[in-house]
Amino acid sequence: MKRRVVITGLGAVTPLGVGARSLYERWAAGECGIVDGAGACSEFEPKDVLSVKEIRRLDRFSQFALVAAAEAIGQAGWDGELPYDPMRIGCVVATGIGGIETVETQHDVMRDKGSKMVSPLGVPQYMPNAAAAAVSMKHGLQGQMYGVVSACSSGAHAVGQALRMIQYGDADAVVAGGAEATLTAFGFACFNSMQALSPTGISRPFDARRDGFVMGEGAGILVLEDADAAAARGAAVLGEVVGYASTSDAHHLTAPDPTGIPAARAIELALADAGVEPGGLDYVNAHGTSTQLNDAAETAALKRALGEERAKQVPISSTKSAIGHLLGAAGAVEAVATVETLRDRLIPPTLGYEVPDPELDLDYVPGRARELAIDNGRPPVAVSNSFAFGGHNVALVFKGPSA
Repeated sequence: MKRRVVITGLGAVTPLGVGARSLYERWAAGECGIVDGAGACSEFEPKDVLSVKEIRRLDRFSQFALVAAAEAIGQAGWDGELPYDPMRIGCVVATGIGGIETVETQHDVMRDKGSKMVSPLGVPQYMPNAAAAAVSMKHGLQGQMYGVVSACSSGAHAVGQALRMIQYGDADAVVAGGAEATLTAFGFACFNSMQALSPTGISRPFDARRDGFVMGEGAGILVLEDADAAAARGAAVLGEVVGYASTSDAHHLTAPDPTGIPAARAIELALADAGVEPGGLDYVNAHGTSTQLNDAAETAALKRALGEERAKQVPISSTKSAIGHLLGAAGAVEAVATVETLRDRLIPPTLGYEVPDPELDLDYVPGRARELAIDNGRPPVAVSNSFAFGGHNVALVFKGPSA
């Protein structure tokens, strides 16, 4: 019998500031963190929150993860002493690319000064599991610890794997999420050469004028715990993770399956895992990248998964409209935003959505935030979607607290 899994801590570093509440409240207020075509974490100052040693030894993506994890762990009430056997606490922190800033910097050193001048910290800084290792060592988490690398679905996969670890008794708690820092010359050049980035530098998911995604950076971390164990220690519960599923398009390295069938199956399986019917779904935090193909495929997937009539009734909004696409961190940051939405029962809008696309006809919550209306006083339920290059489809289902 699967164990229930609750969320007791949230942390984030995003283009809307340092903090999970800053992310949610500023997005809900209609603020956009995208400036000059990029979602940079301009309010993040490493020296204010990290030691000199941590700054020197960690790539920027790991620094984001460490700060977001500290916030989440603090909110969970773990600051003084771990509430469980350290061997029973896992750590899964994802990334899509890892320490690209380190790779670029150290390649320049090798070219300009010779191979002997390359930093011995090069590999430990850029390896994709560096963020997970840093969080684990910082807080003494000795259970399963690893990184997940599945492009833009990485962060969602990390949360899903953490859910399964607790459900099936491999851990009593897991610190999980994702981090990314790819706003570098090489990062921009690569995505520009693919013609994936918006030439206007504007993120407007589902809008008829959408012309590509905007890159962002940051991290999102959640503390997940066995529900009974959390209750026994008197932890404040922020929400619950109730469903997870993943499928593969097996279609194209970068383009989604235009039918949306495999993505729809991920949503269907996640809802089934949660024991939720389409009629019990109250909100969708969409992957919503602002690309022509992805937004069309996601709309098709939602119609297939929920039924066209129900799909048109469920409010849908995209966090990427406010912070850009955080690649491997996106799914985790959007999970944080989804939990906050269910807590406050106020749905942030899809910014930039002004010109409807006749082919995309769902409720994308344009203009301003909207109250999340719930019948019968039950806890609200949301799906958070994440899709990725390579055809990775992930759906997570969250349940909010009762009124």
